[in-house]
Amino acid sequence: MGQALQLRAATPEDMEWIHELRHRVYAEELGQHAPDPTGRLRDGLDGANVYLVAARGAARVGFVSLTPPWVGRYGLDKYLTRAELPLLDEDDPFEVRILTVEPRRRATAAAPLLMWAALRWIAARGGRRVVAMGRSDLLPMYRAAGLRPVGRTVSCGAVTFEVLTGEVVELTRRARERHGKTLRRLSAAVDWRLDVPFAPRADGCEHGGASFTAIGTGFRTLHRRREVVAADVLDAWFPPAPGVRAVLAEDPEWAARTSPPTGAEGLLAEIAAVRALPVEGLAVGAGSSDLIFRAFGRWLTPDSRVLLVDPGYGEYAHVTERVIGCRVDRFRLRRAEGWRIDPARLSAKVADGRYDLVVVVNPNNPTGRHAPAAGLRAVIAGAPERTRWWIDEAYLGYVGLTESLADLAATDPRVTVCASLSKMYALSGVRAAYLVAEPRTAAELRRWTPPWPVSLPAQLAAVAALRDPAYYADRWRRTHVLRRELAAELAGLDPALLVEESVANFLNVTLPADGASSAARLVAECRRQDVYLRDLSPLSPRYEGRTVRIAVRDAAENARIVAACGAALEALSPAAAAVR
Repeated sequence: MGQALQLRAATPEDMEWIHELRHRVYAEELGQHAPDPTGRLRDGLDGANVYLVAARGAARVGFVSLTPPWVGRYGLDKYLTRAELPLLDEDDPFEVRILTVEPRRRATAAAPLLMWAALRWIAARGGRRVVAMGRSDLLPMYRAAGLRPVGRTVSCGAVTFEVLTGEVVELTRRARERHGKTLRRLSAAVDWRLDVPFAPRADGCEHGGASFTAIGTGFRTLHRRREVVAADVLDAWFPPAPGVRAVLAEDPEWAARTSPPTGAEGLLAEIAAVRALPVEGLAVGAGSSDLIFRAFGRWLTPDSRVLLVDPGYGEYAHVTERVIGCRVDRFRLRRAEGWRIDPARLSAKVADGRYDLVVVVNPNNPTGRHAPAAGLRAVIAGAPERTRWWIDEAYLGYVGLTESLADLAATDPRVTVCASLSKMYALSGVRAAYLVAEPRTAAELRRWTPPWPVSLPAQLAAVAALRDPAYYADRWRRTHVLRRELAAELAGLDPALLVEESVANFLNVTLPADGASSAARLVAECRRQDVYLRDLSPLSPRYEGRTVRIAVRDAAENARIVAACGAALEALSPAAAAVR
């Protein structure tokens, strides 16, 4: 049996072959470019492009070129201006270029696998849209794959091309529908060396919490919870308040077998009293995701237009784009501006009233930045009446509950505030959250809420937690101290690392742009030591595949995080790679 087809990122040694194959195909075979005396065809983007290579042993078979949006320029810029092709300035597209296979290998699976590898690599970097130049004579093939012409044709030498575009989700779906059996068969046979899984999750959403797979989702190896550092989810590092632990321990058999109050009346009354809110403006759920799915499913249709902050919590893109099928635009944050929401720019973005819903996570996950309440109030006040606002305040306690927009939500029918009790109150396991809305909006959502939406243990725990604000205020203060210490230790590992603290219980670490590694490889290396971090790359191309989010843990686990990151950086260094 021959060697398996290998899919990998190109090495410096591959580039000479890439230039030579490119010349043979595009200069000698197709006449797209004039022959070069060197027999090599180079590209102005070679230093910035990403090349994926297919090979069998030492024999290289084919390659595909990718131009990420953070390069700042595309191959298409040689042929069309941005005014002629405005999509290059929208949605952070990835350009897929020059899929090329050795002539004698064109009847093999190399080309489809290279395209699949390109889609998986792009998705792993948060890509949502691709652009490409496709030969006009092959247009039916491109259409069948899910690409569509944008109405622009360009000529290069003897070849005419159509400019094509497609959504990564749709292209992936088409590939799985048309070639699902082949892909499943090849997944076990291909030597896959890319830093992204061969196949996406079944639901298409990259949730956090991979650490539980190490503990064991079958719950037969729960002792592993003491060995695994779960810094990939933003669960609290501290235990729930003493009153919570007491009420759950008092009679666990009764709490497990007894049906809770049908409408969580006691929990609603406690929230209303503690937050000084009208009880008729509240609705509860088993975590914020429950409320998101329930509310958005009632409010939105595939005809709805939604604005999401980018980067932002991935569940919102999943629900609006993939579950409901809305038209989704992004309000793009900028690292150079400290990831802050510019109120003036946001006001201008929503001014024409095109959006049915605007989602703002504040403080933002994953950037960790907080937008002052006064600025958001002003933006909402000036926004069109038809636009609904969803403000997610899951981590607001770390800033201060006086920054909440809950009072506005209780009176303004355009505004809903979602507040999780899971992360702030160390109740992620029992799941509890509430939303605040104008009473008619809240009543409509309660009407579509099934009975017993929150379990009895969760109701008992949430009420007890809300009755001990002093305990949690102390734990939140301690979180800030632990986060600063963790940030300092991580920054000391390598001066080239960018460590960005948040206002909440996490921080972000970005690898240098000129490094050979990626966030995915850093995460994989840390897992070897049972330390789990979150690769932020799938959430947004703004992270360029280089940023991880790290949840704050206690002092001992933070020390393990620092040690694991240090070992991973050493293992991924160019010197270590050269030895391997």
